[in-house]
Amino acid sequence: MLSHRTYFIREHLGFLKLKDTFDILNAETREHIGYATEENPAWINWTRLLLQKHRMPTSVVVRNLADDAPVLRLERGWRFLRSKIRVYDGQNELLGYFESKILTLGGGFHVYNAQGARVADIKGNWIGWDFRFLDGGGQALGLVTKKWAGIGRELFTTADNYLISLTDRGAAQPATAALLLAAGLAIDTLYKEARSQATGTTNADFSYTPG
Repeated sequence: MLSHRTYFIREHLGFLKLKDTFDILNAETREHIGYATEENPAWINWTRLLLQKHRMPTSVVVRNLADDAPVLRLERGWRFLRSKIRVYDGQNELLGYFESKILTLGGGFHVYNAQGARVADIKGNWIGWDFRFLDGGGQALGLVTKKWAGIGRELFTTADNYLISLTDRGAAQPATAALLLAAGLAIDTLYKEARSQATGTTNADFSYTPG
């Protein structure tokens, strides 16, 4: 799954959902290649109907459609001032983690590798739903967007669908596809809800800050 350059993410809609689920398609061929879903103990799913969902722990697992094998797992613990999301591969090895900013007007999160070195950031806004995945030098590695004028444009039938795509620079780095796919899911399932519930606002600035 992680060999593709573009991914179309389609959310399953439902009233009072106990968990979020997304189909993952190859945007170029329209092939359904996988899915992502929250896999939590039952007590977490039911408790989130009563408590603030964005502050509770959750696990999002990405699986291949063909054999149901895990490809990625995103883990978030209890959230207080700063949210931290760890990303694991299919063999349960840590690939890296995302850490949200604090004490900023825009919010956002930094991207770290498994060794704890900061390797990238996300820059964008909620109004346009257009996010760039940037390396430490500010060079674009990929894009998470709902604005797509190319292949798969007609797939955007609701506001809950979006596209994840790698640049040439990003495709040349083996770990980038995994982290970018995880980042796209993190934006939609873990940070968007936290932002809207915690502040009541609808836009954020995910920006690169040196150091």
